[in-house]
Amino acid sequence: MSFWDRLFGGRSESAQQRQRLDYLNEALVLERQGDFDAAVTSYRLALRERPNDLKILQNMAIALTKIGRVEEAIRAYRKALELDPGLSGAHYGLAFLLIKRGDTTAAAKHLSAFLAHPPDGPDAARWVAHAQGTLDQLRAPLDGAPPAGE
Repeated sequence: MSFWDRLFGGRSESAQQRQRLDYLNEALVLERQGDFDAAVTSYRLALRERPNDLKILQNMAIALTKIGRVEEAIRAYRKALELDPGLSGAHYGLAFLLIKRGDTTAAAKHLSAFLAHPPDGPDAARWVAHAQGTLDQLRAPLDGAPPAGE
């Protein structure tokens, strides 16, 4: 604490902002440690400060998925897609959750949306191939086999 802070018994507004806990980064650290329940709590706190932050919504959906809270994860992905209908990662994640829930028609719609605007990057081809293969299975299941992801 600076001399002026001690003298006047407080902190400036910018000092208070610097001291504010960064809930998003805290959540990411907690996820890396495998504490997904605590990460979800931190994501919820982060959303209080930035309720329309797509990164927070998507990361929270992933953490919720990892702890089996599928319906909450679906809501988080849907909220992200309300804010940005072209968000490919949310379409991808939501599609596979819908498959688990048995809603293959909606899942196919989200896989198609993902494939219409796939992400860029070194791992993108892997995710695109997985989405395309799953979509192909949803559209024409082979020999009565269950759709991918079930």
